[in-house]
Amino acid sequence: MATNHTENTVYSKKRWSILLIIVLSIFMSALDGSIVNVALPSMADNLQVTSSAIAWVVSIYLIAISATMLLFGRLGDIWGKTTIFLFGIALFTVGSFLCGITYSLNVLLTARIIQAIGAAGMMANNQGIITQVFPAEERGRALGLSGTFVALGSLAGPSLGGIIVACTSWEYIFWINVPVGIIVLLLGIKLLPRTGQRSDEKVDLLGALLFITAIVLLFGALGQVQSVGLGSPPVWICLIISIILFIIFLRVENKTKMPLLELKLFHNKWFSVSIVCSFISFVAIFCSNIVMPFYLQDILLFTPGQAGAFLSIYPIVLALTAPAGGFLSDKIGSEILTLGGLSLTSLGLFLMSTLNENPSYVAMGIFVAVMSLGNGLFQSPNTSLIMSTLPKNKLGIGGGINAFVRNLGMVCGITLATTLLYGCMSSKLGYRVTDFVEAENDVFIYGMRAVYLSAAGICLVGVLITAFRLFSRRKEQTDLLKDTLNE
Repeated sequence: MATNHTENTVYSKKRWSILLIIVLSIFMSALDGSIVNVALPSMADNLQVTSSAIAWVVSIYLIAISATMLLFGRLGDIWGKTTIFLFGIALFTVGSFLCGITYSLNVLLTARIIQAIGAAGMMANNQGIITQVFPAEERGRALGLSGTFVALGSLAGPSLGGIIVACTSWEYIFWINVPVGIIVLLLGIKLLPRTGQRSDEKVDLLGALLFITAIVLLFGALGQVQSVGLGSPPVWICLIISIILFIIFLRVENKTKMPLLELKLFHNKWFSVSIVCSFISFVAIFCSNIVMPFYLQDILLFTPGQAGAFLSIYPIVLALTAPAGGFLSDKIGSEILTLGGLSLTSLGLFLMSTLNENPSYVAMGIFVAVMSLGNGLFQSPNTSLIMSTLPKNKLGIGGGINAFVRNLGMVCGITLATTLLYGCMSSKLGYRVTDFVEAENDVFIYGMRAVYLSAAGICLVGVLITAFRLFSRRKEQTDLLKDTLNE
């Protein structure tokens, strides 16, 4: 016990250096989920493949991360969070290098899977490491910063990707990770905490196989909705099989002594509520994230570089406001900040629905900033709430669940946005479309408005849930204080 206390004290002194390693790694892994979006046309031309084929470069990364996230969270609890985290950095760096040297789509997709598996190892264990080395009074700020860099990475991708493609070639969107990955790996080996202990628990291989198969089928089906339509029989077959496998997975986990997914964690209603809020926020934000680049380049005729520069408003505002959200959560509590944050995000999404073919760029920038401010105030405190509900020996799997739900929200947001956008465009035109239609700008605006209004509505559901959490937790605290005084 004394040894553990001494180790924690030593690592606590290095906590801000450790946090730097964490945020750099998760920024890279989150960035690579979206940085390729702007580069897809260039990649398709260079590799001589269709636009639908090159879209798998984005989809397969999110699928592989989401499918392996829980497994790496569990492995972190068994073999050590730092061990799995460092393995993830090394694998991600190798995958990034391979992505940049390939001239074949199949090899590129394989390299993206390697890169994604490494990213899953990092993302599943970073929050657990932070919780281990930071004291309770600073934990909200630290977890908030980590959550901020996840959001920054995800949202800075289109803008940074546009700038890189405009200045160099698409390979550099992957190669930029290599020197950073090597530096982070070397610093991690030197500074990250090592317990020297390994749990004698076993990995739930059956549960892992069921979960990975279910997620691959689910995300694969959702990724095909835009190109083949929601009514496609293969899509529905995959969706039904994935649901059946997930039900079997839950039954297996409920009976297994050492499950991959600790279902008892969801018995804590505040953990469950906070996870749901996280999911809702990423669905809403990624509805905007997938539509905005098309609006800027197809309707407003921005170049990739100009679009990237404009899209950088979001991550810049987020970088400025999210650390403040984490700091305030340590001072005044997280519940009121998450409520205010989601409310602002809802307002920003609603304002974005008013855009037309000739917008005021100043107003449009303000609308984006409002969304970003709301997300910055929400993400940090909500991450702190999630991790604060977990026991120390479940930080790995808890962080894995949170990261998985975040990626699920991204995929669902992208699927919802593209389905609504092209569904509304098809309805307006009277025939099915799956791409931008030249000289039909008003039709795109019509579909985009439906996307933003739907995203705002989804976010408002999150506002109601966070309001319930705020008032319920305050009531619990008041009742607890009364009971203490009566004693």
